[in-house]
Amino acid sequence: MKKSFGIIGSPIKHSLSPTLHQYWFNKYGINADYSVIEASDKDLPKIIDKIKNGKYAGINVTLPFKQKIINYIDKIVNDAELTGSVNTVLLDNDKIVLGENTDVFGLQAAYLKEIDNSLNKKVLIIGAGGVSPSVVLSVQKSGIKNISITNRTNEKCIFLKKKFNFLNIIPWQDFRSEINNFDIIINATSLGLKNYQDFNFNFSNTKKEVIYIDTIYNPLETKTYKYLKNEGKRVFNGLDMFIYQGQKSFYLWNKINPEIDDELIDLLNSKLK
Repeated sequence: MKKSFGIIGSPIKHSLSPTLHQYWFNKYGINADYSVIEASDKDLPKIIDKIKNGKYAGINVTLPFKQKIINYIDKIVNDAELTGSVNTVLLDNDKIVLGENTDVFGLQAAYLKEIDNSLNKKVLIIGAGGVSPSVVLSVQKSGIKNISITNRTNEKCIFLKKKFNFLNIIPWQDFRSEINNFDIIINATSLGLKNYQDFNFNFSNTKKEVIYIDTIYNPLETKTYKYLKNEGKRVFNGLDMFIYQGQKSFYLWNKINPEIDDELIDLLNSKLK
């Protein structure tokens, strides 16, 4: 019997999740398909019902539903419980709908393990929306103590600080003047996403040795990424994080840890040109 998986979000057309998971389904001989599901708030209970009745074997969740979906899930576990953010949903053996978070693993596996001597570094997270709790937790798990956050609406920062009380909040209007205090900058906003606006300023006053991590992968190089790359800074786009979070989702659904090989990387890059 063919299994069905999908990703819900809005906007969602930019997602490469179908390409990623279909590659692995084919590689491991799994009879399954993976679709893009453009959704609204009112669709969420219907989608969870489809998981309960077996129409979907599992779903991924992206903006703006990573927190909203929790209202309809039976139980959130592991990093989803710690962050209050869900990006993977599945049905367990007891027919309980579980919400998991693989974004935390994705960020750690992709970038944070590569950063040398990071424990004494200062980190600035830009954005307090859907993926931000996962970014905060992954940075904390890496052992970094000094973590600041900024967002256009300060209320979201205050809400996040209630969950992670060690966060330093920097008002949006002030962070540009303070950006040279940070060793690692992580863009956790949608600024730079394909067909959407980017930051309306450059990052000219960053430290010489700054590391810039963009959680966006489409496009591979946002305006800010290109600027800092041309300035000789160490930059990462969101593609590796995307692949690693998908790898863990695939494992949760299929109990197979799929290989990340050159053929897959080439396939994904070809879709982003």
